[in-house]
Parts: sequence; structure tokens; C-alpha cells
Amino acid sequence: MVGAIASGQIAEYIGRKGSLMIAAIPNIIGWLAISFAKDSSFLFMGRLLEGFGVGVISYTVPVYIAEIAPQDQRGALGAVFQLSVTIGILLAYLFGMFVPWRILAVLGILPCSILIPGLFFVPESPRWLAKMGKMEDFEYSLQVLRGFQTDITAEVNEIKRSVASSRRRTTIRFADIKQKRYSVPLMIGIGLLVLQQLSGVNGILFYAASIFKAAGITNSNLATFGLGVIQVIATGVTTWLSDKAGRRLLLIISTTGMTITLVVVSVSFFVKDNITAGSHLYSVMSMLSLAGLVVSCTTITYYTPTPTPCCDISLFKAVFLYSRHL
Repeated sequence: MVGAIASGQIAEYIGRKGSLMIAAIPNIIGWLAISFAKDSSFLFMGRLLEGFGVGVISYTVPVYIAEIAPQDQRGALGAVFQLSVTIGILLAYLFGMFVPWRILAVLGILPCSILIPGLFFVPESPRWLAKMGKMEDFEYSLQVLRGFQTDITAEVNEIKRSVASSRRRTTIRFADIKQKRYSVPLMIGIGLLVLQQLSGVNGILFYAASIFKAAGITNSNLATFGLGVIQVIATGVTTWLSDKAGRRLLLIISTTGMTITLVVVSVSFFVKDNITAGSHLYSVMSMLSLAGLVVSCTTITYYTPTPTPCCDISLFKAVFLYSRHL
């Protein structure tokens, strides 16, 4: 939370690339603290550092992608962020089946170590450079992104108009929030972000193995890995859909699907707790709870941001882009 709150100011003052470099450092230190922990205090410290780094990255990466992507590819390219998250979760599930947690923590250092030198080979956000008044750097950065054979005149003018417009905007006071033109988008944006966290997706992530075990699955770790595979597949599909189906439709589909499937899972476990183990109905409830969990992960793909258990790309993109457009 602290990282997310600080990330906006950090990204504005030192740029998107600088923010990501800063975020990588506590991530590396955090993983080292976890992997070489002598007692629980090292684990707490490592987890706090990881949390700060992830908080910064979770804000900065989508903003950076949105600012460098061509307008017609913004949704799909933005979805790559969450696709990468789901692939990372899948790899964690996979390696976690074979290596001790200390080694797994060491493996977590690798992406962070690649990120820092890799950032030296990518341009800064053209929109941020234009906002900072660095016009020569802004045009060069945009030309590098679009290719030196591409005419960027129209896009340069569009970005300049956008930056000039943002500078002319007056600061909104708290009293102004009561006005409908501010209050409605604000309530929708905050409401979506709050509800997506209250969906219970993090509970599924942290307790996936335990849930599968309670559902009667013998090899719960393997089942959790299977869930990760479904997550990646569904994320890939919704990456393709994000610019075609529309944000609002994805939100409607995902919330409806999550509501139905999570009710099925809840009722199945409730019934199981009140019938005799080993009975036919008990087996049916076990399979029903498993099916509901898997399907809910497919629908959550439309509904969740940040590292989450199930296929969580499209709602993240829907909320993020929908809120920005509002």
C-alpha cells in the first residue's frame, strides 16, 4: 500500500524508468532477506520490501505501457502486464513443487536482476518527457518506439495538445467533488477497485492448495499448478478480447460469472460439512466445488488486478482503462 501511494509521485518526478529501477532494488533485497533468513524477522522485512516494490511496479508498468503503446494496441499491450503476472504465478506453482522455498526466493531475484540492466535499452515514456518540457528527448523517444521510417508528426502534435490541455486544468478542491461530473466517475472508479478486492480472489490465491485438498483432491499442489495453467490460457484469451469486447461488457460478464461460481463453491462446501463423508452426495459436492473454483478463476480473469490467483487480466484492464476514460 505504501509503495502504491508513493509510486505516483515517484513516477512523476523521476520518470517511469527511474521508478522501475527504484522498485527493483527493494525487490532484490527482499528476496535475499527471505532466502537467507535466520529467523522470522528477516521474513517480515523481506516481505515488506517486496510489498513496497510490487506496489510501485503495479502502478508504473501499466502507466508506462499505456503511454508508449499505439492507441489501437493500448488494450492488448497493457494486458501483457497481467499476462506476465499469471505466467509468474504459474512458474511459482511449478518450481514450488520441486524446490525448497529458499531456492524459490533466490529464483525470484532473477527477473529483478534482468529488469535493471534491461531498462537501459528502452526509451523513457514520450508523454512523461513532453510533460517535463524535454521536447527533443520526447520526439526522439517516440521515433525510437515507432521506428525511424515512421512519420510521427500526427502523434507528436496529439501528445503536445494532450500535455498542454493537462497543464491548463485547474486543481480540483474537495468541495468540487460534490459536483456530479466529478463524483460519479470517482464513485465508479473507487467502487470497482474496492469490489475487485472484496471478491475474495486473494483468498483463493493464498489457500488454493488447501481448498483443493478440502475438495478431496489427493495431489493438491498439482491441481494448483493446473489452475495456474488455466489462468495463463484465460489471460491470453482476454488479452485478445480486451480491445474488441469493450470494458463494460467484460465487467458484466466477469462479475456475473464470479457471483454464480463463488456461490456454487460456498454452497458445495457448506453441504459437504453437513453430510457423511464418502457418500455419493459428498463426492458430487466435491466435484461441484472443484468445478466452481476452476470456472471462477476463468471469470476472475476479467476482474482482478495485481498478482492474483486466477486468470485476472481483463478486469484489471477493464477497471484501469475504464477509470482513466471516466
